[in-house]
Amino acid sequence: MNTRTVQAESQIFQSYIEATPTSAELYRRAQQVFPCGVTHQARVLEPHPVFVSRAQGSRKWDVDGREYVDYFGGHGALMLGHNHPVVQEAVREQVSRGTHYGSSHQLELEWAELIQSLVPSAERVRFTVSGTEATHLALRVARAYSGKPKLVRFATHFHGWHDHVAFGKESAGPKPPAGILQEIVDNVLVCPPGDLAWLDELCRDRDDVAAVILEPTGATFGKVPLDPAFLPELRRWTARRGILLIFDEVVSGFRCSLGGAQGYYGVTPDLTTLAKIVGGGYPGAALVGRAEVMQVMDPQEGDDGPAPPPVVHYGTYNAAPVTASAGIATLQTLQSTDVIARANASGARLRREMNSVAQRLGCDWCVYGDFSAFHIFPNPDHDPVTPADIMAGRVDSWKLRGAASAQLQHKARAGFLCNGVDVLPWPGGLISGVHTDEDLQRTVQAFEGLLKMLDREGELK
Repeated sequence: MNTRTVQAESQIFQSYIEATPTSAELYRRAQQVFPCGVTHQARVLEPHPVFVSRAQGSRKWDVDGREYVDYFGGHGALMLGHNHPVVQEAVREQVSRGTHYGSSHQLELEWAELIQSLVPSAERVRFTVSGTEATHLALRVARAYSGKPKLVRFATHFHGWHDHVAFGKESAGPKPPAGILQEIVDNVLVCPPGDLAWLDELCRDRDDVAAVILEPTGATFGKVPLDPAFLPELRRWTARRGILLIFDEVVSGFRCSLGGAQGYYGVTPDLTTLAKIVGGGYPGAALVGRAEVMQVMDPQEGDDGPAPPPVVHYGTYNAAPVTASAGIATLQTLQSTDVIARANASGARLRREMNSVAQRLGCDWCVYGDFSAFHIFPNPDHDPVTPADIMAGRVDSWKLRGAASAQLQHKARAGFLCNGVDVLPWPGGLISGVHTDEDLQRTVQAFEGLLKMLDREGELK
């Protein structure tokens, strides 16, 4: 059955189309301008993406004037919600002074010192613009420091879209995606997530591995959970073998705790990548880590004076003053309030109440996660699965990664939007520290409405 037939026969899609005519019209224009009709793959939505005109706090409004409780959260960047007054005031003040000096400035120093004070591994800080740039730089630094070519990453974990990591998330096959050289793939070893025995066997007779990189909370902020006991075991294993350990805290940084996942679990990596929250919703990211490792970006002493560093790093918008001001305001607010604890408590409540709805309706879906996230497992095989089973690692990682078919993902998100809530595509969501009791109640009601809509279309059988 083709996409148009599915859309025509689905009341969910029809309701969404009727509710969002202006988004539909803008999407028709976008298809003539953008490949795929969008500017980020996660914004793909059948029959058309929602176009947003403004946002405030935990809510956003589309171009047809419809209001949504937002769990996209700027792709996880907005721990303080949209347009937090402290952040916006800092940005307004900085914009009046200048947006791009092309020079060093005091704000970048204050921003870096603040990160140093919060993140255990941050002996040195180097700013980039995106999480993808940060992980790319991390891998280059690791190879330069160690003099070794190989990297290890875990299947299902996401580290951006650059060539060294843009595979092994959706499948672990040996064939590289289009546009990525086989030679690059051959220098990256992919291991099942959380499997130290497999990792040990993979590297048993090797001395060419520079680093291991992973998301310390598990893939996609816990969509594929990782046993926290694995982290200290991995730290000991990498230290024993002289392999660098890289935590990708692009999402978990300042979300699990002020010190990120490493601060929460008490495991300090050699290098850490940060983005999203670190820039307060503005374009900004960082690589932080041990001074000894990061010194590959320091000038080297030569016979004729200082020579360029082994790793030369550029970036037109690195530590841009506006982003620095937003980052400082955000981190200081997290430091002085209970925003992280509130977001985590809201996450626990939302997961609990959504599961109660599913049980009351006789639906075997389950909602799981930790900290300020919720992930919805559609349970396609109708197994007797509980959130505890998933969190304990008793559900296959590939099943969790691909539990919802593309059609069901689109129906679920469109159905949530029809019920006044915007969620992430897999489906799931990231909760801010400003989501209110009313927001949570509305979300639980939206989930109930979605399940009833899906049941009428035979998607729960």
